[in-house]
Amino acid sequence: MTAPVFVVDEVPPGPEFVLDGPEGRHAVSVKRLRAGEDVVLTDGLGRWAEGVVKAAEGKDRLVVTGLDGVREEPAPAPRVTVVQALPKGDRGELAVETMTETGVDGIVPWAASRCITQWRGDRGLKALAKWRATAREAGKQSRRVRFPEVSDAMTTKQVASLLATADLAVVLHEDRAYGSEPLATAELPATGEIVLVVGPEGGVSPEELEAFTRAGAKAYRLGRSVLRTSTAGTAATALLLGRTGRWS
Repeated sequence: MTAPVFVVDEVPPGPEFVLDGPEGRHAVSVKRLRAGEDVVLTDGLGRWAEGVVKAAEGKDRLVVTGLDGVREEPAPAPRVTVVQALPKGDRGELAVETMTETGVDGIVPWAASRCITQWRGDRGLKALAKWRATAREAGKQSRRVRFPEVSDAMTTKQVASLLATADLAVVLHEDRAYGSEPLATAELPATGEIVLVVGPEGGVSPEELEAFTRAGAKAYRLGRSVLRTSTAGTAATALLLGRTGRWS
């Protein structure tokens, strides 16, 4: 079992550090860590340090010792970003959680025309905050030290601009009438960025697909079955990470 991960504003170089606040409370009162157990401290941006619990004090203070410098995980290549259409209810957080656990590098909330859910005003800000909190917690749970970036919600025009900059731009589409090819056989870049669009339950509209195609994207399909919007991004990410060698 790998060491549990805790998030800090700045990774301490050592040799000793006191983890307090919400993270300290989680370590002491929830995880119930004790002297001698290994821990990892990270900023979620790729920098991390490994240490050993020296003592647990009170309900929210964990003294960590044995820190021997800050390490940095190289940026992944190719980078995988999923543009996720807004699902209904809490299925958005489910999508973010499972994609984070799988290894996605970036998540872009997308207000597609066929989305039932729309983020507006305070409701949108709260929903975005939930997605970002979910990515953070799932990153910790899956022992990552580089968490996925959850961007502000984008419009279709903004997504098209993002696709235009990608080394591989993918729109998941199950309908062969739109020329979709198997993602399992797509030619993948060794470096750069792969941007993958997951549509809403009602699918990507013809107008959106046309806009994305003009930006350089192509339609691809995963398999014979049609996945829900909250699971398609996870399945596609797993396929890409396996094919690019990032899971080797």
